[in-house]
Amino acid sequence: MKHLSLFAVILVFIFVGMECQQYSQSADPQNKQQVEQDSTSSIRPYEKNSRYWQYNNEPVLLLGGSVQDNLFQIPGVEEQLNTLVSSGGNYVRNTMSSRDEGDVWEFKKGENGKYDLTQLNEDYFQKFEQLLKLAHKQNVIVQIELWDRFDFAREPWLSNPFRPVNNINYSSEEIGLQNEYPQHPGMNKNPFFRSVPAENNNQQLLQYQEKRVNRILEISFNYPNVLYTMDNETNANPNWGAYWSRFIKEKAEAAGVEVQTTEMWDAWNLRDKEHKRTLDHPELYDFVDISQNSHNTNQEHWENLQWARNYISDELRPLNNVKIYGSDEGEYGTQTDALERFWRNIIGGAASVRFHRPSSGIGLSKTAQINITSARSFASRFNLFIAQPDSTSRLLGERSSDEAYLSFIPGKAYAIYFTDGGSVSLDLRENPGTYSLTWLHIDNNSWSAPQQVNGDGWLQLAPNRQGQWIALVERK
Repeated sequence: MKHLSLFAVILVFIFVGMECQQYSQSADPQNKQQVEQDSTSSIRPYEKNSRYWQYNNEPVLLLGGSVQDNLFQIPGVEEQLNTLVSSGGNYVRNTMSSRDEGDVWEFKKGENGKYDLTQLNEDYFQKFEQLLKLAHKQNVIVQIELWDRFDFAREPWLSNPFRPVNNINYSSEEIGLQNEYPQHPGMNKNPFFRSVPAENNNQQLLQYQEKRVNRILEISFNYPNVLYTMDNETNANPNWGAYWSRFIKEKAEAAGVEVQTTEMWDAWNLRDKEHKRTLDHPELYDFVDISQNSHNTNQEHWENLQWARNYISDELRPLNNVKIYGSDEGEYGTQTDALERFWRNIIGGAASVRFHRPSSGIGLSKTAQINITSARSFASRFNLFIAQPDSTSRLLGERSSDEAYLSFIPGKAYAIYFTDGGSVSLDLRENPGTYSLTWLHIDNNSWSAPQQVNGDGWLQLAPNRQGQWIALVERK
């Protein structure tokens, strides 16, 4: 009988092992060989200029816009991606958020109406995987945000599975979380974001947080088109984001995949100490998201970008803008502000730009589509990856504040962006010769016929009417 019992135990272990292997294979949309193959061409800083990205072993400018932040939760996501790609876009944002009506949460809800934080809701994660699969098919880069502070305060917190009264796993007294946080999440009242060892070391809470993140990574590690942001516009203690960045990197190393991580801080001023937590730590964060700079306008917006580029000149990394604010229906600037922010970033040397969702941005509206198409057309003619922005506008004469901005390849090509018509002169005295001048009317994505111009001194440039224009001056 003892031998029979031992035999039975062995059979059980074999059966369980087969089941685990079967689950692992079914959860993995691509086999390991495919993952390893994709990892060689994954999104990473461009090897010849790490201010930009490369994907599929080619340099790439990331351009985007979308109707929603948590794109994986919306119906019609494939149509949204099709529209983006047909416009020349290749970049979306995806917060792992569930605060909108109709969204699903990441944990399973029982018949009693309460969540069980030991059980994941695979509907949530299947939606996420579907987004990554569709985006990968179309070479679209997905920048995810693991945590969104707006899910953990005010109205969204009332339906959040981590809220003590909403789950069967802990009480408010046991876990140290209150059932209501009516203040703006920027007040940091919820200690949910202080669970890590360097803060409150709340292991009971952290185990469920890690369970959620582990499942996200099990899926995302199978796709080479993913960038990782720890939070949405946070002002939490830096130990929180640092913990999750290290967590992702350690898991990635064990899985044999390459990842790129960052944090998105709340401060609008890139010189603020919050941003130094990313700017000063290339060992922890592989790129810098400067989206909050797009709250700023005009010359200030440009100068903040140029300051950040200069600050990391010894440790070059991509500067991303996954949110370009501005909409006539919103409160963070106008549509005109959004378009100017979009183009200043491109001319100014940023690695990515994406119009924020309505009403805080113009999303993937017709206007957004036209500007994305114009940007892709421009990037196909002017090599941004070897160009440099004229950070102080020293090569532009007769220029008023915010009138025009320049990116150039010395002696070869000069791209001057006019925010709304105007007239400036370009200093070609150090690189005299014959040049070709072509105009891009951004607002309708139309190029003029090239004309030959003499570049022996100051070249006068003026669009023939108002609106957004680029003058492309190229040596013949």
